[in-house]
Amino acid sequence: MTSWTTRKLGEIARIRRGASPRPKGDPRYFGGDIPWLKIGDVPPGSRFVSQTEEGVTRAGRDLSVYVEPGTLLLSNSASVGRPVITEVGACIHDGWLAIDGYESELRQDFLYWCLIWSHSQFQQLAPTGTQKNLNIGLVTGFEVAVPSLEDQKRIVELLDAADELRKLRANADRRTEAFLPALFDQMFGDPLKETSHSPSVPLGEIVDFGSGATPPKENPEFWNGMTPWVSPKDMKTKEITDAEDHVSTAAFEKTNLQLIPKDTVLIVVRGMILAHTVPIRICRVPVAINQDMKALLPTKQAIEPEYLRWSLQAQHAHLLNQVSTAGHGTKKLDSDKLRSVTIPLPPLHLQKRFATLVNEIGGLEAEQASSGHRLENFFHSLLDRAFRGEL
Repeated sequence: MTSWTTRKLGEIARIRRGASPRPKGDPRYFGGDIPWLKIGDVPPGSRFVSQTEEGVTRAGRDLSVYVEPGTLLLSNSASVGRPVITEVGACIHDGWLAIDGYESELRQDFLYWCLIWSHSQFQQLAPTGTQKNLNIGLVTGFEVAVPSLEDQKRIVELLDAADELRKLRANADRRTEAFLPALFDQMFGDPLKETSHSPSVPLGEIVDFGSGATPPKENPEFWNGMTPWVSPKDMKTKEITDAEDHVSTAAFEKTNLQLIPKDTVLIVVRGMILAHTVPIRICRVPVAINQDMKALLPTKQAIEPEYLRWSLQAQHAHLLNQVSTAGHGTKKLDSDKLRSVTIPLPPLHLQKRFATLVNEIGGLEAEQASSGHRLENFFHSLLDRAFRGEL
């Protein structure tokens, strides 16, 4: 391991905590044209920040801390230990620490990667409570490696190159994810824009709605079996192959719980997730569902599940507009509104061709996911070796 000098960050840098004008929202201080940077203004994983949701006035600036463009910040609350570099001059919320004055001994990009590497250490340093916080004293006393500027440059070039590979991988993933909606539109048209190439029928004419239920939780006979019991929290994977909870054979025999066949389209019809997303997935194994879900079970009309899923996905904006609020405040998608959604019905051979392409793209996405995991592991291994002086 390379022997590097270590220094306390407060010995080589000036560290200032941001400040928030009070009271919050006071028009004397807020609503001006000076950017007001809060923790929530920085998207996850961003290295730079250039936009803020709010601004402050000159009077607000006098009660805050203003930083110049190109200042390195470190979050001291909420997502503790998260570094970011400003691309605009801004006043900073008291959830940020501004770090500067280190340039004679540390490159900014080297210190940025050092702070990224140290994130778990900051998490451990932050006092526990209702919300973790890093105070200036903890960060001032935090020890950082200070190799030569030449070594810093070499390490930064390696990490930046590896990070660029991660960005390219993420961009490729986004393009693959966008391909299926574009393919559906090219093959079948857009149902919402009435450019569909086939006659349409209401969803309720081609499927029955399978309902879900929750067996009594206090009866262990009904739980911990082999059948996945799917609820909205499980509808985050691309396909449903398992669930957090499982039910037993007795749950089907002694309650009104239905067994949903594999390759069935599932949709969430109740829950707060409907405030922004209507999850639609296909189960690849037999499952049970809870009462916040519906299973779309084809009747006489043959329809490919992949086609049905993507036909509904193409109308996501319309489905979201049909969501209402129940009396107790939760969101719901009424069955009658769902039944009335129109589904274009192209010939079955075209649906099957689309399903084949969906499966091929699914295989590609799986390969990309595996590649992405390997790349992430490589990057974090490289980061760890870099700041242990092993590169």
